Amino acid sequence: MTSLALGLVVVSAFLHASWNFLLKKSGGGAGLITAASALSLAVYAPFVVTFALVRGYHFEPVHLGLMLVSGLIHTAYFLLLDRAYRSGGDLSIVYPLARATGPLLTVAVAVALLGEHPSPVAIGGAVLIGCSALLLTGNPFAWRHGETRRAAAFALATGCTIAAYTIWDKASVGADGWLVPPLVFDWGCNAFRVMALVPFTHGRSRGAIAAAWRERRKTVFAIAVLSPLAYILVLTAMVFTPVSLVAPARELSILFAALMGARLLGEGDLGRRAVAAVGMVLGISGLALG
Repeated sequence: MTSLALGLVVVSAFLHASWNFLLKKSGGGAGLITAASALSLAVYAPFVVTFALVRGYHFEPVHLGLMLVSGLIHTAYFLLLDRAYRSGGDLSIVYPLARATGPLLTVAVAVALLGEHPSPVAIGGAVLIGCSALLLTGNPFAWRHGETRRAAAFALATGCTIAAYTIWDKASVGADGWLVPPLVFDWGCNAFRVMALVPFTHGRSRGAIAAAWRERRKTVFAIAVLSPLAYILVLTAMVFTPVSLVAPARELSILFAALMGARLLGEGDLGRRAVAAVGMVLGISGLALG
């Protein structure tokens, strides 16, 4: 992995952990997710238009299909992640489980179906990242509360959606795929996501979107900016980097989320998190060398 790709992924990891922290702290809800997704369309629209005009983006009908599928998978991702947090799961449990499951599945699919061949050092780094992420969650067999088990189940389901959209999006933006510009692709995916979320949210709770904007405006705006930016940086890295390297490297965000959970949400257990952090740093080093 090049230093540029690694730099993009590290910045993305911090931004991703930050908006997850805000989602957990705010209490989440479909209304907030929908409001943030809709607002991000307006925030990023000028950048998308400017890019399309300056760089001469050439639209192809197949691009809509790629964006539609990704948008629907991302819709499931956001709803499952939000449900995991609202089911009583700590940030330091839900986030590592979801983020560790996704890249491990992604690497397996990339090797088996996409023909990617990461080096043994890179594979070892990916496995170490996944194991360190699971270490952050502690002993799952010691979870006594039904809320925690439900949160873990939703987190694992979230991880499956992460693997699905990562593989799909790599094919959409990658140099060996359709080469849809990351900024345009993410905006289009979000547009389809909003189309799905608005009727879903309105049907479950009328006024939830307006209430989220009225009561948690700062959080809505922050997530609207940070969430797309974090993923656009990852998509940019995937244009010229194998997905089997990018997906595990993204999990550096687990370290940031664990520290935020421990220091800002009072979730504690710094010793175990420190050991897991060292493992993750070594894993990232393996990816960089590989």
